[in-house]
Amino acid sequence: MVSIQWIEKRKPHWTRLEQLVERGARHVSALNHAELQELGLLYRQIASDLATVNEDESGGRHLAVYLNQLLARGHNILYAGRGKKASGIVAFYGETYPRVFRENLPQTMVAVAIFALAMIGGWAVTIHDPAFAHRMLGPQMMETIARKEMWTHSVLTVQPLAASAITTNNLSVAFACYALGITVIGTIWMMLLNGLLLGVVGAATWHAGMANLLWSFVVGHGVLELPAIFIAGGAGLEIARALLFPGLLPRREALTQAGGRASKLVLGSIPLLLFAGSIEAFFSPTSVPAGMKYALGAVLLSALLAWLFGAGKPVARAGDATAR
Repeated sequence: MVSIQWIEKRKPHWTRLEQLVERGARHVSALNHAELQELGLLYRQIASDLATVNEDESGGRHLAVYLNQLLARGHNILYAGRGKKASGIVAFYGETYPRVFRENLPQTMVAVAIFALAMIGGWAVTIHDPAFAHRMLGPQMMETIARKEMWTHSVLTVQPLAASAITTNNLSVAFACYALGITVIGTIWMMLLNGLLLGVVGAATWHAGMANLLWSFVVGHGVLELPAIFIAGGAGLEIARALLFPGLLPRREALTQAGGRASKLVLGSIPLLLFAGSIEAFFSPTSVPAGMKYALGAVLLSALLAWLFGAGKPVARAGDATAR
């Protein structure tokens, strides 16, 4: 258990690193050679302190968050001068992005829950009152559904243009979910609206006996598109969390750090949306058997989950288990 005496003994070192980080954050040249050496030494010592705090299962969560954030700020200064390498992209998607995703998983799950509740609500209201679908979707789309036709067939005639338009729309939604986090309610509204629309469309097509047509169309690209939107929603909620509950940090610093994490999540999701847009334009509306579309969705979802929850985890060393 981490004692109060230990914390008081280590606290001056944390304060000193915070001072150096504050100065170096403006420009690394603000620190002289001796101070940079001191910063590196403090960084390694406090990394050890963080490991000690993490082993304390009885508490210390807020202290661990503070030290982790302090080390992240120090890391940015220590390695700011290093040139970018092509392998940095591989490292970002192989380690950084999955790790940041897992750190922000609670906020992402809140976004999923809001979307799901709105979708269930839209479905229930439309089943009870079919006229609600007319008000939400408009007469043109409802006429298409009444003819038991999918409104997506026109995509096949302009696939490259459609892929571009679909991707642009999805990116707009993702960035809106992220950016509106600063308003707190904006991200929640985007999740509610998109969930409601999907629920209404699902119920309207079910009424028309077109449920399999809809979901076989959605599944191929939706297993990438929807998670990317959820991740963007979680990024927006992370900004809202930092605004409302900054913790031990000043609100401005908490927002800066939350914004950095959120930006990584949204920018890292762009390839998912690009790939999903291509599938939606070139594969989803085709006459390929529904079974193949569901199979593709299952493969893509399995690969996505394996990447997000498995990549970037530290590999346990053989001696770690015996040491404990």
